[in-house]
Amino acid sequence: QVRLEESGGGLVQPGGSVRLSCVASGFNLEDYAVGWVRQAPGKGREGLVCDDKAGFGSSKRTWRGRFTISRDNAKNTYYLQMNNLEPEDTAVYFCVRAEICAYDWDFWGQGTQVTVSS
Repeated sequence: QVRLEESGGGLVQPGGSVRLSCVASGFNLEDYAVGWVRQAPGKGREGLVCDDKAGFGSSKRTWRGRFTISRDNAKNTYYLQMNNLEPEDTAVYFCVRAEICAYDWDFWGQGTQVTVSS
């Protein structure tokens, strides 16, 4: 059974950092592109980053110089490092996967809330 499970969200002060994790199960992470999408209150979903499968070159690993995706295939886990957070980054963050970055996401985690507030 395919599953993506996020963790690491919570309340963060403006200017702070947080690292989200996504543990994948039911498939081999190295066989897929992985990414992160967020949805802020009252807004649509926004794709942030994508780390492509080996051999494919459409990765977009950073977002506005503040967010960076990384993965550890041996642990079947990937991450979103978020730095210099702003209140506008308050959102539910979803880990996602696709065959390759050029394709639509085909599986989503349940989401984790990140709230940036003092």
